[in-house]
Amino acid sequence: MKKSKTAMGLMTLTLMASLFAGCSSNNNANNEPAATTGNAGTSTEATTAPADAAKDIKGDITVITQRTDIVDTVFKDYATKFNEKYPDVKVNFEALATYEDQIKIRMSTNDYGDVLLLPTSVAIKDLPDFFEPLGKMSDLEQQYTGLEERTVDGISYGIPITVNFSGVIYNKQVFKDAGITEVPRTIDQYMTALQSIKDKTEAVPLYTNYAAGWTLTQWEADLATVAGDRDYVNIGQVASDDNFVKGQPHYDLYKVLFDAAQKGLIEEDPTTTDWESSKADLANGKIGTMMLGSWAIGQIKALATNPDDIGFMPFPTNASKVLVPLSDDYNLGVSIHSKNKEAARAWVDWFVNESGYPTTEGGGMSPVKGAELPEILKQFDGTEVTFDTLAPAKAGEEGWVDAIDKDAEVGLWQPDFKKVIIEAAIGNRKESYDDIMKDLNDKWKASSVKIKAQ
Repeated sequence: MKKSKTAMGLMTLTLMASLFAGCSSNNNANNEPAATTGNAGTSTEATTAPADAAKDIKGDITVITQRTDIVDTVFKDYATKFNEKYPDVKVNFEALATYEDQIKIRMSTNDYGDVLLLPTSVAIKDLPDFFEPLGKMSDLEQQYTGLEERTVDGISYGIPITVNFSGVIYNKQVFKDAGITEVPRTIDQYMTALQSIKDKTEAVPLYTNYAAGWTLTQWEADLATVAGDRDYVNIGQVASDDNFVKGQPHYDLYKVLFDAAQKGLIEEDPTTTDWESSKADLANGKIGTMMLGSWAIGQIKALATNPDDIGFMPFPTNASKVLVPLSDDYNLGVSIHSKNKEAARAWVDWFVNESGYPTTEGGGMSPVKGAELPEILKQFDGTEVTFDTLAPAKAGEEGWVDAIDKDAEVGLWQPDFKKVIIEAAIGNRKESYDDIMKDLNDKWKASSVKIKAQ
């Protein structure tokens, strides 16, 4: 890691801290915004209640989660603590192993629990059809960060369960055994490091987790790092109709995946990967690197013989500066079909503000402004690495990236084209990398022109 631009590193960490310094971390359901107005045909009355009315909130709610690993342990403890404040609410849990796939099927009916994570497969503009409004963003953003991506017409439909920083989780001992003495900064340096791991150790250099599918979507979170620009994701992609051509961030981002697969630097048979065992394998030196968000760090360290072996580094980039984007994880919302919306909203507020999940099990930062920053970020103090939130879309262009993506059926946050890249790289498909990128770019361009013309 380079040690230049010390002032930049310090300034950015200070800026980042200020992003979370607006309100006390002790905010809770007692000071939620009042009733709001929003889309026609959808009630936007706040579902929270003042503290003295907490005892009047009653009913059974079902909370659907993706955390199959802790649903029978940690989440039950959460329910016990929640009941100390809301004794007349019974909380039931359902954990889905392949959340996006399973919840998509459930949401074709009216039965998809009371509290759930907002699926990325649901177009942002369609959120009011499925989720209860939580309040005006202008009010909620005084308390929380990361609301922009799940807001429609100024009304927020979800609150992040944690704020992630994305990049590469790696095993320090594997790097040491491979003779890697400096964390790779550029794409070429990273590819050289992967080759060294293959040549000098028994570890899989880069584990794709192809079979799990959803794990491949984690790559998209690193787009801003490859671009080196916080404006690129929500502004740059809209400004240009050619986002998958050579020299553009998307092209360079997924070329890393293609080249690693083509050179045999990934698992031997991607179709048989297993997410749960991969965490243990990375923890104990059988895997060198995986592309994941900070939410996974705690899970992997918990499985390691030596937790200090687990490290985090930015995604490799050829940009002039190293930017690690801060982004919201899944957002937690209330089903519009819930029969106990007050109880469901009470769980949302308690979970985000009081459970401790965002920084412990969530592995990132709390979305609550004023919350303490995680210890792991302090290692970058004084380096060239900067952390920042993504710039929001320009006025009048909110949701355009999502709209273009959905219309084009590219699937930025879906695993499909990432799987195609791997399959082509290992010889299971005939397309070249440029063929794949051209197809994506053609689709994107056609939809971009269409959306902009509306």
